[in-house]
Amino acid sequence: MLIYTIIPARGGSKSIPRKNIRNLSGSPLIKYSIDYSLNSKYIDKTIVSTDDDEIASIAINCGAEVPFMRPSVYAEDLTQDFAVLNHAMLQCQEIFNESADIFVLLRPTSPLRPAGLIEKSIDLLLKNPNASSVRAVAKSSQHPYRQWKSSNKYIEPFASPSKDVHEPYNLPRQLLPNIYFQTGDIEVIRRETLLSGSVSGKKILPILIESDQVLDIDNFSDLKDANNRIKL
Repeated sequence: MLIYTIIPARGGSKSIPRKNIRNLSGSPLIKYSIDYSLNSKYIDKTIVSTDDDEIASIAINCGAEVPFMRPSVYAEDLTQDFAVLNHAMLQCQEIFNESADIFVLLRPTSPLRPAGLIEKSIDLLLKNPNASSVRAVAKSSQHPYRQWKSSNKYIEPFASPSKDVHEPYNLPRQLLPNIYFQTGDIEVIRRETLLSGSVSGKKILPILIESDQVLDIDNFSDLKDANNRIKL
């Protein structure tokens, strides 16, 4: 079984310019995800998908492989994960003349992952042959039943009523179903899932991360928080 890590790192980040190679406690941000992959005994290749020459050079110096450059059409602000991963899968198949069975998606913006997350996620997928993927999630602190959306000058509940729940927003806290939000820490995807045209598929297994361990660097405040955590 072949398992590849794919680390997507385009050059055109907007919230923090050059975000993926910003200094984080003395190292470029992307290095944390590269090291995390290289330290896993499960991973056969650690590949960075980028459209940027400087990011490619830094990734190679950190020990990753950059066997191809990502076309700009797959590196736009609104480009979705499937286009990036599907391109990476096809390029790797052509370049290495082999087909990976599983792809591990590690985003550079989640540098402080819990230990052993790759191994736990892959083991979970392999123990559940009907599962299409594994995705990291954490419990949501803001329940969608308590959220509202604009409707002209009024508001209406985000969660629609059902035959079982007349007014979801009025449910007692004890009756609220468990709700999770996706983190950026890890996704593990079968090759067959990508070939079906999806990153996740329909049978997604959760791997739970404690909320206080979640860190997704989206702005300068998040970057400062990450530096502070590393110093602790």
